[in-house]
Order: sequence, then C-alpha cells, then structure tokens
Amino acid sequence: MAGLVSRTTLVIKSKYSKLLNRAENPTETLDYSYEQMLEQLQNVKRGVADVVTAKKRLELQQQKLEQNVVKLETQARQAVAANRDDLAKQALERKAVAQQQLQSMDGQVQQLADQQQKLVDAQQSLETRIESFRSQKEVLKAQYSAAEAQVRVGEAATGIGTHMNDTGLAIQRAKDKTEEMQARASAIDELTSTGALDDLTAGDQTQLDRELAQISASSQVDSELAKLKAEVGSGDGAQKEIASGGDAETAPPAPQS
Repeated sequence: MAGLVSRTTLVIKSKYSKLLNRAENPTETLDYSYEQMLEQLQNVKRGVADVVTAKKRLELQQQKLEQNVVKLETQARQAVAANRDDLAKQALERKAVAQQQLQSMDGQVQQLADQQQKLVDAQQSLETRIESFRSQKEVLKAQYSAAEAQVRVGEAATGIGTHMNDTGLAIQRAKDKTEEMQARASAIDELTSTGALDDLTAGDQTQLDRELAQISASSQVDSELAKLKAEVGSGDGAQKEIASGGDAETAPPAPQS
C-alpha cells in the first residue's frame, strides 16, 4: 500500500511539473524574480532605518542621562557646601545609577551600530546583485523573445505550428467534403440516368413513360431519316435523266453516204 501511494504521488508530481513547465513563461518568471529581489531590498532598507531609529533613540537617552549625571554632581557639591551630607549622598547615589545606565546604553548603542553596518553591507551587496540580475534578465528576455519569434516564423514557414496544423486540417477536410459531394453528385446522375431514381423535374412521368417516349422518339428519327434518303435518292435519278437527254440533242448528225 505504501509503495502504491508513493508511486501515485510521484506520478502526480511529474504530471504537475510538466503542466507547470508548459505554463511557465521565462520572461514573466524573470520579471517576478526581479520584483522579489527589489522587495527584499526594500525590507533591508527598512531594517536599516529601524536600526538607525533605535540607535538614535538610545543616543538621545544617553544625552539625557549625561545631563542628569552633571546635574546630580552639581547638586552633590551644593549639598556638601551647605553641610547637607545626606542630600549630597543621595545625589551621588543617583549619579552612580545614571552612570551605570550610561555604560549599559553604550553597549546597546554599539550593538545597534554593528547591526546597522551589517545591514548596510547587505544592502549594498544586494543592490549589486540586483543590478547584475537586471542586466542578465534583460539579455535573457531579449534572447528568449528572439528565439520565440524565430520558432513562430519557422513553424509558419514549415507548417508545423499549431495554427498551421489547424489550417492544414481545415483544407484537408474541405477537400474530403468536396470529393464526397462530387462523388454523391455523380452517383445521383448515374442513378437518375438508369432510372433508379425518379427525376422530380419530369412532372408525373414514370420510368415506363420515359422509356416509351424514348422509343417513340427513336422511331420518329428513323422514319424521318428513311424519308430523307428516299427524297435524296429520287432527286438523283431525275438529274441523271435530264443530263442524258441533253447529251442526245447536242450530238452532231451522222455523215450521209
């Protein structure tokens, strides 16, 4: 059962991969990859901006603490001058806490500065890669477009393209239908001439009527032919007799003894 499921999964993946390969357009894929890289670059830039903002915020807090340290030290001196050691001690204690906070912030600011530098380096590296990819992308798109155009021209010239295949099939179907109609017309003519099919244009005549009419027409033709032969034959005899009589009248007289 596990083997069957594995084979089924493999077949589905192979079919799906084949469909994806057919649907994939390299130019669209390159443009999408370029857009993804630009989006990554924007994320890096936002990261740099966030780190710089956080560092600036800490630096402002440092400035306030430094000002507070100076203030507390001044207050401690004033308290000592006023013989208020208790107030001077409180001021010095607060000063020590502020100084500890300053030291801690120094480490945090340094960490943010290091992180900022890494992000800036990554941004510059990514910008270089994006520019290189953009140049390669345009070259590949131009090459693919040229190859695609060459394929279309070649398919059109050789008739192996999808459209030309459809056109060739349409022409072949038209030829087949024309031959079929010609054969059908010839068959109808033959059946009509032999009487197997009735000619609707002949009115109410039946096949017997048509055959009798054909015999009558043939008999009439034979009769007229015989009559013409008789007329032509009698005319030839009269001409012969006339020709014979004329010769007798014009003959010279016989000599007397």
